[in-house]
Amino acid sequence: MKPFTYERAKTPADAAKAVAARPNAKFIAGGTNLLDLMKLEIEAPAHLVDVQDLKLDRIEPTQDGGLRVGAFVTNTTLAADERVRRDYGVLSRAIVAGASGQLRNKATTAGNLLQRTRCPYFYDTNQACNKRKPGSGCAAIGGYSRQLGIVGTSDACIATYPGDMAVAMRVLDASVETIDPRGQTRTIPVADFHRLWGNTPHIETALAPGELITAVTLPKPIGGTHIYHKVRDRASYAYALVSVAAVIQRDGSGRVAVGGIAPKPWRMAAAEAQLPRGAKAVSATLLAGAKPTNDNAFKLPLVERTLAAVMAEAQTVKGA
Repeated sequence: MKPFTYERAKTPADAAKAVAARPNAKFIAGGTNLLDLMKLEIEAPAHLVDVQDLKLDRIEPTQDGGLRVGAFVTNTTLAADERVRRDYGVLSRAIVAGASGQLRNKATTAGNLLQRTRCPYFYDTNQACNKRKPGSGCAAIGGYSRQLGIVGTSDACIATYPGDMAVAMRVLDASVETIDPRGQTRTIPVADFHRLWGNTPHIETALAPGELITAVTLPKPIGGTHIYHKVRDRASYAYALVSVAAVIQRDGSGRVAVGGIAPKPWRMAAAEAQLPRGAKAVSATLLAGAKPTNDNAFKLPLVERTLAAVMAEAQTVKGA
């Protein structure tokens, strides 16, 4: 790990200013992903601004009946919150499906949204990676790609976004609140928060330099049956090959988002309109234009089968 300087911020605005004021400075809270990347020297910040004292660790009701989740609410606290378990069950289930209990005790809401890809070529500093070093190429293209993306990728990068929580937040239409170094705030729909790679895969989110996440807002509950299915290589502590977050209503309509296949949680209104026609029709619309490799073409039928399992479970719950 390379040497770095460190400070603890007192307010969100001061934290944003501190990061913007110094080249190659970064925020740190739980640090569950950043510290691993620093040990491998994939990340080498010159200065860390610790934001754990900013008291952004509360879950509060909003005026329109939703919930405002502070940026530094831990994954364990969020998944266990009675209101989340009752009204946003897909979110609670997705969080519990991720990482380990120890990591969830430390990982934060904001940090979970910002975790980096698990592409093996990103983690191997001997390999070309446009995400780690812009313009260096992509060793994953033509390399081993079983875990990597099949849709929304580009000629510069075929990595996937690895998280579970964001897939559920996408299906719930959550929003991300931020503050920038000038003290100005804004709200970013989670649908627009993660970027497609295009020619700039090193730019992963809509955040500007120095912009700090302060909260995530969940809209008022939408009812329905909340389901999260995660298909992975082992029963725990593994990233999704394919995951599906769904909220299905009694009339068969609903929302679905898929993880493990694209640079961001993958959701389409046109695909959701196909729900009454079944998983095959939904999958065909979601995956239109997919470009799988020989290694990961299995994800195409896996998405359809996981969707079918989710829809069958929703029918079981409705009939109970």
